[in-house]
Amino acid sequence: MEKATQLAEARRIIRTEAEAVHQVAERLDAAFLQAIELLRVARLVALSGVGKSGIIAQKIASTLSSVGTPAIFLHPVEALHGDIGVLSDKDCAIILSRSGTTQELVQLVPFLKQRSIPVIGILGSTNGYLSQVVDVVLDASIEREACPWDVVPSASTTAALALGDALALVLMQVKNFTITDFARSHPMGQLGRNLTLRVVDVMVKGELVPRISPQASLREAIIEISRKGLGCVCVVEGKKLVGIITDGDVRRVLERVEDIRPIKVSDVMTACPITITPDALLGEALAMMERRERQIGVLPVVTAENECIGLVRIHDIIRSTL
Repeated sequence: MEKATQLAEARRIIRTEAEAVHQVAERLDAAFLQAIELLRVARLVALSGVGKSGIIAQKIASTLSSVGTPAIFLHPVEALHGDIGVLSDKDCAIILSRSGTTQELVQLVPFLKQRSIPVIGILGSTNGYLSQVVDVVLDASIEREACPWDVVPSASTTAALALGDALALVLMQVKNFTITDFARSHPMGQLGRNLTLRVVDVMVKGELVPRISPQASLREAIIEISRKGLGCVCVVEGKKLVGIITDGDVRRVLERVEDIRPIKVSDVMTACPITITPDALLGEALAMMERRERQIGVLPVVTAENECIGLVRIHDIIRSTL
């Protein structure tokens, strides 16, 4: 297959899966709200599926657990060999099946019903046997799989996963699960630190912060940048932040100008730079740096009165995880 053909095929596959998700979104109806209500009152949610559907079920269970709804993956075969004992009539089940006739799930559902456990089906067929026996049917049907033979689970698993994410994230909001609650469930790694540590915990402050007056020369600014070693200098009038000069700004000036002696800080600085407050979460600082057309690597930290009290760099955020 030629490289151009490979790219064209990859785009077709992704567009096919995107269209499948779009169609699922358009079909959402009152059944989705019924499912949300069943999940809202459940003590525990058990998700079950076989093969690729089972893998998607495991991911949905993980997402539910992380956003305030305890959930487990229950393999349908193991369930009928004792694992179903973990469930009670206070729980809810979600089963995933592309065909709507998965034999292992067909065998499982009656035993869930015996325990008065409501069953939600994320089903790729609304005409199969399972659609007739579950309490709520969520339509995850697709026109075709993304693979050339319409066989390999691809668009169907993407659609089911998107539907599961919708359940979990809407339920999160219905249950008033907050970002603080989320942080408690994710204490480790960069994600946990982004949600628990604040800018004040990692920022450079005090005499370590490079500062200079807007009336100073560019040469003085370069010396201050080099002396403090943070790749920038905050431009202040009194204690108020009025601008910033970064290493990049200096390089761009040197590309254009032979003699920098007449140049003042005010001629080069970025006025009214993007700033952050010391009580902001690290995740907010990271997002401000990265979610821009041109990424930035440093943020001045200011008070409500725009007094410059520190600097936070992307390196400081990354280092906080080590």
